[in-house]
Amino acid sequence: MAPLIRFNNDYSRGAHSAILDALSRTNREAYPGYGTDEWCEEASRLIRAACAAPDATVHFATGGTPANVVAISHILRPWESVLAPETAHIHVHETGAAEHAGHKIEALAAPDGKIRSSQVREAARAWETSPVPEHVTRPRMVSVSFPTENGMLYSRTELAELREACDAHGLYLHIDGARMAYGLGAPQADATLADIAAAADTFTIGGTKCGALFGEAVVVTNPHLAAHYRSSLKQNNAMLAKGWLLGLQFATLFEPRPGSGNGCLYFEIGREAVAQALRIRRGLADAGIEAWSESPTNQQFALFTASQLAALGARYAYQEWGPGEPGPDGEPRTVARLCTSWATTQAEVDALLADLPEIAKA
Repeated sequence: MAPLIRFNNDYSRGAHSAILDALSRTNREAYPGYGTDEWCEEASRLIRAACAAPDATVHFATGGTPANVVAISHILRPWESVLAPETAHIHVHETGAAEHAGHKIEALAAPDGKIRSSQVREAARAWETSPVPEHVTRPRMVSVSFPTENGMLYSRTELAELREACDAHGLYLHIDGARMAYGLGAPQADATLADIAAAADTFTIGGTKCGALFGEAVVVTNPHLAAHYRSSLKQNNAMLAKGWLLGLQFATLFEPRPGSGNGCLYFEIGREAVAQALRIRRGLADAGIEAWSESPTNQQFALFTASQLAALGARYAYQEWGPGEPGPDGEPRTVARLCTSWATTQAEVDALLADLPEIAKA
């Protein structure tokens, strides 16, 4: 029996060949530990240039959850909390890691995965006008994802509005960029990496889901937060002894590439993955399978009946997302996610597109 073609996530394969080549080429070289090596220094330089943030500090963490926990625990005092969408990864998919570190996540309604600046202002004012502020946690950080867990994008205007709301109420803005390459690679994206750097106090640039074997780059643009960040990385188990393995990967991802429209491999693989995802989106529509969201990124969500899911699952791995709206005939449907990545091939998508008409009939 042929193995399943995997569309269930964007981290099911190793690393881009350019990264494997770089790791192999340097394997016999020796470096200092804990991110004090020349590759981390070079990757930091390249990332600052890509962000148009020459004064930012850049660190490298082992994964997305520790990177998020470090940002929250480093910045907040024990009685301060985080405002985040109800769908945020830090709220529903990190086993309460932020709360375990001592900081409450205040989940805000977000039907499309995004929160608005008006919600931030309302939550901040609720604490400011509380007659007993010492009895409730103080919202002190806003954390959003780019793209969101539902594959949606914040526009440049929305990011600026979140920044203004945070400034008005003394909040920090954190952006989880675990899938940053796929957000920036969407045709509809009008925000650039420089826009994100200008809006956020700190943000992550995902590697684990975006071509690297593992690891996230943590960018701190607010100079008041820079001191002792390495201590927070170490204390929160996010610092790798063989730190050059992270630096080398991000240096490879952000090294300028002649002929690449956005200048480096990171943006290139993001665009390619999104292009394949949009082919799937069109194929689903052509087969009469209803979209659940209008995601312009590498994550596509659609509504399937039980028999359609069985037919899909016979050849393809997918992620069950949750219950969806019943069909026109009242038949129950489930939301399933089909996810592309830097490693998704044309042939894999071709196979799915060829099978979708029969899957739709199941």
